[in-house]
Amino acid sequence: MTALAPTLEAFFYQRLMTQRHASPNTISAYRDTFRLLVTYLHDATGTQPSDLVFETLDAGTISAFLDHLEADRGVGVATRNARLAAIHSLFRFAAFRHPEHSGLIARVLDIPTKRTQRTDISYLAQGEVEALLSAPDTTTRRGRRDHVLIAVAIQTGLRVSELVGLRRHDVTLGTGAYLTCVGKGRKQRSTPLTVETANIVEQWLNEQQDHPDAPLFPGPTGGPLTTDAVRRIVQRHATAAADTHPSIAAKHVTPHILRHTCAMRLLHAGVDRAVIALWLGHESIRTTDIYQHADLAIKERALARTTPGQPPTMPRYRPPDELLSFLESL
Repeated sequence: MTALAPTLEAFFYQRLMTQRHASPNTISAYRDTFRLLVTYLHDATGTQPSDLVFETLDAGTISAFLDHLEADRGVGVATRNARLAAIHSLFRFAAFRHPEHSGLIARVLDIPTKRTQRTDISYLAQGEVEALLSAPDTTTRRGRRDHVLIAVAIQTGLRVSELVGLRRHDVTLGTGAYLTCVGKGRKQRSTPLTVETANIVEQWLNEQQDHPDAPLFPGPTGGPLTTDAVRRIVQRHATAAADTHPSIAAKHVTPHILRHTCAMRLLHAGVDRAVIALWLGHESIRTTDIYQHADLAIKERALARTTPGQPPTMPRYRPPDELLSFLESL
């Protein structure tokens, strides 16, 4: 019988922290997965988490746990797949430490992810962006902070975790202004600022006059805002903006919607997909395909080319010779 606790501890300390140098966000997500798993096993078997054995985690038990997440905890398919990915990572690590469980491990690794239904992403149109930027009360310090935060989020497309991690020294002003952040996977990237956004950020920095290592967007106590605080800020101002621009009320505006808005503005401006992927810090250019699927203008242009009565943009190919015609018919 192999105790689960030593394997799980080694997985976090050796695999995630030492070998992979996993980010705090990754470690937190994996921690939550296994906390839910051992709690589920304790409730199902009555065994204390520290006394659980590896043999308990067979494919049937893991599948039942995933069903429990969806049916009882109400998580979506994407979250269910993320929990399964964490479990798969543990079992790949365990395969080297416990070859005696190779059959059990192989069966768990064979549990497939669920396919999700892809829906078009939501983003803000130009009028909605202007209404949202006008919502904060810039006569107050908090309102000016929120205005700068929203402007930077829309123009740079940073993730909410990247926004709250920004420090004053991450901003470089002057000609070719830009800001630097440490993004997903501990990858550092720089994102240029428009003249308008750079001016807004400069005014905010001049107002604060804090230490260079101070948060760019401080909370009430001077520390960085939390990701939940940023979500509340965006949602509060979106509610206020809906009074002047009612279409916003139909959208669930979150910091990630502002990231989508940045990507769609770049796409509409004719920026190449590879550049958009670099701008947003995507691991693969294929991730950027979701914005092309959501771009109605692209679909409308395709529809215009199929409208009866309009000549095609390119003439149909016709073989110029009988021999070529014969070859084409094969």
